Amino acid sequence: MSEEDKTNEMKGGAVDQDEEATLFPDESGSMDVSGNESSVKGLFEAVLFLSNEPLTTAFFEKTFSVDRTQVKIILDSLVDEYEEREGGIKLSEISNGYQFVTDSIYADQIRRALGFKRRESLTKGMLETLSIIAYRQPVVLAEIEELRGVSSRLMVANLMKKNLVRPVGRKELPGRPLAYGTTDDFLKYFGLNRLTDLPKLSEIKEFSFEGEE
Repeated sequence: MSEEDKTNEMKGGAVDQDEEATLFPDESGSMDVSGNESSVKGLFEAVLFLSNEPLTTAFFEKTFSVDRTQVKIILDSLVDEYEEREGGIKLSEISNGYQFVTDSIYADQIRRALGFKRRESLTKGMLETLSIIAYRQPVVLAEIEELRGVSSRLMVANLMKKNLVRPVGRKELPGRPLAYGTTDDFLKYFGLNRLTDLPKLSEIKEFSFEGEE
């Protein structure tokens, strides 16, 4: 079912005038969704279901004129409900927002059933370079190469092509070299909500890399 079909299906239900009035934007462009908590939770759930990108608490607060604390309570309760359900769908905090994802335990079966290609793995060199950037950002190429002990320009270029790394400015060093940091896609790739979710270096016992440089 396409996103348009899913939207139309939801619109097909009966909505009385009082309910309809709470769902349309006012002159400021926001939507007043004043009403009982269950209906607001249902609306949040529907919007998340249709979104292809993680949605932040600020999005719900601004779009639907709901208090930030209440937004967090509703979203976290949805996360708990899907977790307790133990089904194939979960609501996860990813890349500073919330998004529906499939449970990773079904990944192989889903790929086979729907013909999805396995996500291209990162090489050992790319993972080493990405790890340095993630933990040391903002970091310049010379610092990366000093830590790895080999040329890393190609590794950085490949990571940029995958949109896992991006330039974040220039460091006040001779020549003012570009400094690199991770992207929101980096968080999505590893299922992280924010950079602080990265394991502490002291907690990492060993790295397991796929492929070769």
